[in-house]
Amino acid sequence: MKVAGLGFKGNVTLASLREALVAAGGPDGLAALATISDKADAEALKLLARECGVPIRAVPAEMLARIDTPTQSKLVTEKFGTGSVAEAAALAAAGPRARLIATRVVSRDRTATAAIAEGDGA
Repeated sequence: MKVAGLGFKGNVTLASLREALVAAGGPDGLAALATISDKADAEALKLLARECGVPIRAVPAEMLARIDTPTQSKLVTEKFGTGSVAEAAALAAAGPRARLIATRVVSRDRTATAAIAEGDGA
């Protein structure tokens, strides 16, 4: 199963989330979108999930903090305890033996990041 992990700022738009997802490889074959629990109800994310026809998987912050990611943002590490919310959320939601097939990419306006992981489910 393929899962797209998304990290984003509070003012993110559907267009920015879509741009990041497309840059990471696009929605084809995705089973879910995943993000940190406290952002799972964001309107732009719900719109993207509806557009892609997939559910949103909310990943608790404490679970993300335990996941090592290939890309590292100092600001994200300080705030969330992981180098990339998008990568960590994708890995967590795709299952215990998941691997990234697309590392974090950032939208042009820098409000959204996306990464895609493949695994056997959680």
